[in-house]
Amino acid sequence: MKIGIAGGGAFGTALAVALALDGNDIHLWSRSADAVSAMQNTRSNPKLPGVELPQNITISAELEPLFVCDTILLAIPAQTLPAFLTTHSETLGGKNLVACCKGIDLKRMTGPASTIRDLVTGAVPAMLTGPSFAADIARGLPTALTLACADDEMGAMLQTALSTTSLRIYRTTDTVGGELGGALKNVMAIASGIAIGAKLGESARAALITRGFPEMQRLALALGAQPDTLSGLSGFGDLVLTCTSDQSRNYRYGLALGTGTDFDPNTTVEGAATARAVRQLAGELDIDMPICTVVADLTEDKTDVATALNTLLSRPLKEE
Repeated sequence: MKIGIAGGGAFGTALAVALALDGNDIHLWSRSADAVSAMQNTRSNPKLPGVELPQNITISAELEPLFVCDTILLAIPAQTLPAFLTTHSETLGGKNLVACCKGIDLKRMTGPASTIRDLVTGAVPAMLTGPSFAADIARGLPTALTLACADDEMGAMLQTALSTTSLRIYRTTDTVGGELGGALKNVMAIASGIAIGAKLGESARAALITRGFPEMQRLALALGAQPDTLSGLSGFGDLVLTCTSDQSRNYRYGLALGTGTDFDPNTTVEGAATARAVRQLAGELDIDMPICTVVADLTEDKTDVATALNTLLSRPLKEE
């Protein structure tokens, strides 16, 4: 099987390294010709310092070699994925397409797997998600992920193809739960970063994680996810990781909001757009999602940390 990866950022490159070290020939595509040239010359990606790119990774800014591959991992941000799929929908038809981003598209209100299904005719999309940092994957540290695919036979094939000695992949047919678990935990990671940045303490962060998890479940179930999916790697596991480590871009973004400091605008923060999408979906579905709502308001400067905190603490008391 020929494996291609669309997206030469940290995560796409990390997956390329992990799969290449297991003996696969990988084609890595990046839209940036300058980034491709640098990676070709140095056999490294500055977003993954200290990681050498194996020689069986071919790097290119040309799309033709990517489209020759049977299986294509789409490590493209959720908000730009629809444009890529729309532009290349005919060429992508018939390929095994695996979404590797986590978010909800603000325009379509769909997760990555659903977006693929809607925009690529005949596609049976898969979703690779779960608790993982690019640096850990690239360095061969043990990582467990979930491969969600509605076609269990196809899912089993991809599970075998994408598993390595350090990358252990479990599978499910619940693509809705897989994509929502990965998307919603980013919002909670922002909230956790805000709590720590504003010096609210570790106890406040623990409370946010604990109360945030039912919010994730409420929306996921309303949109058709299976009840148990978010209790696994793609939900709870990813939630714990990203809410407790500054390797998470969403968590670092929350820290900046909590401390009132600037955050690099060139850094992709999937949770910010997802929070706004969730706020809209929650309103349409009449679902109570207070943490996601205040995070969305904070990302748009519609409120401040003190007011947001007061909003959460002044809610009616209730049973656990």
